[in-house]
Amino acid sequence: QVQLVESGGGLVQAGASLRLSCAASGRTFSNYAMGWFRQGPGKDREFVAGISRAGSTIYYRDSVKGRFTISRDNAKNTVYLQMNSLKPEDTAVYYCAARRSIYFTATSEYDYRGQGTQVTVSS
Repeated sequence: QVQLVESGGGLVQAGASLRLSCAASGRTFSNYAMGWFRQGPGKDREFVAGISRAGSTIYYRDSVKGRFTISRDNAKNTVYLQMNSLKPEDTAVYYCAARRSIYFTATSEYDYRGQGTQVTVSS
């Protein structure tokens, strides 16, 4: 079992930055690829970014490329999502997810998911 706890969300103005953290416990974190998802009000959940278990392969959805950065610290059992130049359309609940695999996926095929942290961007 892996427990994932997100933090770092909040209410910010457009153009601001936030850094989300996802702390993992319970199993060997480095065995898991990690993904960040989000679900905005009235929207489907979407894959935002993924990082392979060694951190060597990274993916971003087009709408966040150049603004968001995913990273991980396997020694701290934590994955991060640095979000810069935030836009109102980034407003969503952000979730991290763990997949016992080398690579992440944009699908829902993850083994564990956190409870989420709210990010609200005002215009």
